[in-house]
Amino acid sequence: MLDDFLFNVEYGVKHVLDINAYDHVLFLIVLTVPYVFKDWKRVLLLVSMFTLGHTLSLILAAYGIVNVNGVLIEFLISVTIFIVAVFNVFTAGKGPRKERVGILFFTALFFGLVHGLGFAKEFQMLLGDTDNKLILLLEFALGIELAQIIIVFVVLFFGYVFQTVFRFSKRDWVMVVSAIVVGLVIPMLLNSDFLA
Repeated sequence: MLDDFLFNVEYGVKHVLDINAYDHVLFLIVLTVPYVFKDWKRVLLLVSMFTLGHTLSLILAAYGIVNVNGVLIEFLISVTIFIVAVFNVFTAGKGPRKERVGILFFTALFFGLVHGLGFAKEFQMLLGDTDNKLILLLEFALGIELAQIIIVFVVLFFGYVFQTVFRFSKRDWVMVVSAIVVGLVIPMLLNSDFLA
């Protein structure tokens, strides 16, 4: 029982930190980069909304409620990363985002739904014929949340280092990181099978 729990949590962690599927990491980077350590509650809530959306789409897929076109979803995942990165570039240095928090939470939830659908087929293979789908889903979601917290901490830490040690302005930090992500996502969009 404990072995199954640890396996499922570890599987969730590896899903997020998979170097060959770095789209999840890119999304978390652009979601987190506008914030600093003192905003940790807001960031944690945003990331949790993303996890909730991700888990909801896996539940819908696991119980056969939705069936999606994988090629379209992979394209949409790249689009979500691009949108958030471009949003960061245009809003960098424009003050705190407290007034737009409702939109950000809804966006994180929606993007979580899209990203979860991208993993639905592989997750259904993991489920197999198990009777404990919901337990497995929750354990997997815990692994996703742990991995996301690690990434968020790393992004906030690098933001702190660059803004205090290297004297980057917050605006420059957000713009540079977001522009790098835009540069990484454009080839993903252009090479998508959806556009082929």
